[in-house]
Amino acid sequence: MADGATAATPYGPSERSPEHPAGASDGPEFTSGRAPGADPDTPNVRAIDGRRFRSILGRFATGVVAITAIDPATGAPTGLAANSFTSVSLEPALVSFCVAHTSTTWPRLRTAERHCVNILSAPQREVCLQFAAKGADKFAGLEWSESPGGGPVIDGALAWLECSVEAEYPAGDHMIVVARVHHLDRHHDGEPLIFYKGSYGRFQR
Repeated sequence: MADGATAATPYGPSERSPEHPAGASDGPEFTSGRAPGADPDTPNVRAIDGRRFRSILGRFATGVVAITAIDPATGAPTGLAANSFTSVSLEPALVSFCVAHTSTTWPRLRTAERHCVNILSAPQREVCLQFAAKGADKFAGLEWSESPGGGPVIDGALAWLECSVEAEYPAGDHMIVVARVHHLDRHHDGEPLIFYKGSYGRFQR
């Protein structure tokens, strides 16, 4: 699930979901492939099969976020979905997420001064799929409001963080983006959208 990724998490399933055929997704960024910095010619380094790598990492359950911004070129809201979101630092407040080099949405998001990380709720599976669709209007039919810096906060998200890009680090077939948090708040009560072993789910209480 990411601009050219598989479904809705950093670690996609062992095979691409029917909803996300190869090259057809534009949403949740999945981290996969060779370990960053690994040299295939280095002795004693065993090559890791990409499909098996995704399958094993798919057993690590993650939440899903929608990273949104106003496209400076068009003035319209846009975004992508990712499951590779994590906290980095408390002081200063930093978070990170990974974006595929093949992403067609991130170059537009990158030019915006501020971005919003929307933590998606369990009922927002379709929202996630919409943000994963390549070339689609990501905000078609969606209600949203503005963060203090003008970023899109999606209605129904559990919480949001308004950020700016602090640094970017190339890592294999992805870019690691470190972002500084400027504003954040809870938005709606509910359960998180979970991605595990190639499927979406929720907590059972």
